[in-house]
Amino acid sequence: MIEQIAIAITGVIAIWLTQQDNNEWKRYACLFGMAGQPFWFYSSYQSEQWGIFVLCFFYAYAWYVGIKNNWMEKGNE
Repeated sequence: MIEQIAIAITGVIAIWLTQQDNNEWKRYACLFGMAGQPFWFYSSYQSEQWGIFVLCFFYAYAWYVGIKNNWMEKGNE
C-alpha cells in the first residue's frame, strides 16, 4: 500500500513538473520520477508483473538522462 501511495505522489508531481513553462521547475521532474522508481520496481516484482518490471529499467534510464542533462552537465548549476 505504501508503494502505491509513493508511486502516485512521485508520478503525479513528475508529470506535472514536465509540463511547466518555468524551466527551473521543469528540471525537478526527473528527480521526482527517479524517486518513484524503487517503488515501481518493488511493486511490479511483488505482483510478478514482469512486463512492468522490465519497463522500469527503461523508465529509470530515461529519468537518469534527465538527471544527467539537468543536474550533472556543466552550466546547469
